[in-house]
Amino acid sequence: MKEKKLVKKNILELTPSATLAINEKCKQLISEGKKVYKFGFGQSPFPVPKKIVSSLIDNAEKKDYLPMQGLPVLRASIAKNLSSLTKNNFVKENILITPGSKEGMYLMHVAFDGEIILPSSSWVSYAPQAKIANNKVHWLNTSRENNWFPTAEEIEKKAKTIGKKNILLIINSPNNPSGAVCKNLKEIAKVAKKYKIMILSDEIYTHLSFCNKYDSISSYYPEGTLISSSLSKWCGAGGWRLGFIAAPKELSGFLSKMKVIGSETFSSVSSPIQYAAIEAYSGDYSDYINRTKNILNSVGRYVYNRIKSNKVLVNPPQGGFYLMPEFLNSKFKDSSELCDAILEETGVALLPGSSFGFEKDKMLTRLSYTDFDGKKFLENVNTNNQLEDEVIEKYAPNIVEGTEKLSKWAKSLQ
Repeated sequence: MKEKKLVKKNILELTPSATLAINEKCKQLISEGKKVYKFGFGQSPFPVPKKIVSSLIDNAEKKDYLPMQGLPVLRASIAKNLSSLTKNNFVKENILITPGSKEGMYLMHVAFDGEIILPSSSWVSYAPQAKIANNKVHWLNTSRENNWFPTAEEIEKKAKTIGKKNILLIINSPNNPSGAVCKNLKEIAKVAKKYKIMILSDEIYTHLSFCNKYDSISSYYPEGTLISSSLSKWCGAGGWRLGFIAAPKELSGFLSKMKVIGSETFSSVSSPIQYAAIEAYSGDYSDYINRTKNILNSVGRYVYNRIKSNKVLVNPPQGGFYLMPEFLNSKFKDSSELCDAILEETGVALLPGSSFGFEKDKMLTRLSYTDFDGKKFLENVNTNNQLEDEVIEKYAPNIVEGTEKLSKWAKSLQ
């Protein structure tokens, strides 16, 4: 029996997630005794706040299945929190708790009957999930000059070419992989409303915007926007796997079908995690968020100031924990080859731009500036002011060393 014949054609072309693959590769190299600067995997370096951890411990004995949609009190906490942030009126009936935001997006792709507009740059799993669900993807090229987001005019032009089919547009701000914040949400919302485009607003990094404003496209187009988020980035709890999808009442019917799919796949999210999440979404963690955000902003600027050059084009950090350097050279033919060489010659792990929707011959990379001990930072640094270089050099030695190696390597490019 030929195994390939057992696999659907749309699945045969898929490869493992680039972000998870680079994490495993780094672990393997480290186990072999090699020094690796983990600039490829986007994971929060900070500990989960103690009160939330305590809540998890207190509820560790909770073992029964919970309602598929999630604990009512947790959904109510999220609805209240999100309503305050976006100035919309979310209700617990239209909140779906999922095992990470990734699973929630997958349910959306499976339920959606239409075609997808994805800007490059886009998170690595948007397009593969669409492919699994047999939804056609239309890529929108973006540029550094437009801060790596599409203009409203470009979205309108693409919508016209798609025609009368249902359209889903995914917006992620602050963006993974660019670290950019979308400045034209209002204009994009206007076009989406005109063409009845459904939007998924991936707001997993929105708490970490360095402009200190929670800006959601749902504030301008509430009736057509789904919101996705989780505990992974702002709360440092990526391994806990708890996310949610929030829908307006106008999309409650669509959400109900997502719930049906969820009931046949994951049944319900871990009970202790859901109880702990009540504390996360009902407590006041603004100080924790502001302090971690200031550290990330300071570290991001430290890296940015040292790698930007006539050989490396890069925009300053605006949110989340990513930069997207472009290496100007004539040596490499594609961004994967470039990243392989950087890892081999410097020990710095980056991800190629081709994993995020860019053409392979565009020498873009994603750099995650999270290779430091966030717990030590929080224990020893308590300020909302920009951190001095000496502080970063003391508490983020891998960032300092890796950045220096990357900068020197870039200067040698022809």
